[in-house]
Amino acid sequence: MAAQVEIRRFAARQRIFKIGEQACHGYIVISGKVRLTTLDEDKQEVVVDEPDHGDFFGFASMLQQIEHQTTAMAMEDSTCLEIGRDDIASLLTRRPLSGLDMLTMQARQFHGAQKLVRSRANRNPNEVIEEQSTVGERIADSVARFGGSWLFIILFSIVLVVYTAINLALKGRAWDPYPFILLNLFLSMLAAIQAPVIMMSQNRQDAKDRVRSELDFDVNRRAEAEIQSLSHRLSQLADKLGDVEELIRQRQSSAVREAKP
Repeated sequence: MAAQVEIRRFAARQRIFKIGEQACHGYIVISGKVRLTTLDEDKQEVVVDEPDHGDFFGFASMLQQIEHQTTAMAMEDSTCLEIGRDDIASLLTRRPLSGLDMLTMQARQFHGAQKLVRSRANRNPNEVIEEQSTVGERIADSVARFGGSWLFIILFSIVLVVYTAINLALKGRAWDPYPFILLNLFLSMLAAIQAPVIMMSQNRQDAKDRVRSELDFDVNRRAEAEIQSLSHRLSQLADKLGDVEELIRQRQSSAVREAKP
């Protein structure tokens, strides 16, 4: 196979292929290091993988004969084998077990992509909280929500007024005459049950705040990483501009020396 594939050499910061290009070849890294990046929905660059010696990239798009979904750039002077579909078919014909090695490497890249998705997924705090909540916690939230509403106050006031009015109207035949000892017992029982339920809801609120703070921390950490990456690229761009300016000055100096008699 080595006789029919092409060896390609790439300088540092040289782009190998970009998103949207038709995938005609895959690459195996012989030496150096390559960075694969893509763009998320916010048009921010995301590092997908950094293959080095022995790794390969660009094979999925090449085998499917679709456009590249990532951009590949050499991070340092790199040497790669450029392989096409015909080369893969020839290799599998001669060495069928080599397909297992390719599948193993592809599985590693797939798991890396899954990990990247999990780490960057924007999770809704409310959905995360609802997934983690139990039936008892949902009941506690409902009780605390209803017990702290104007509807509960109005309904409870109406029940108390009707209860006391009926017992006062019945006088000697009342089942709970003044001072309404049975009513006080019911109110005490209601307060004894309602208080721990409300405390459960408050504890759950603390857990909600903790989940939200953890998700906010993940977002802030990703934002910090993006800012650091942007700062690093700006520094690299400034270095490149400095090199270009120095090269221009050297050529201008050479041209001036050559122009002198």
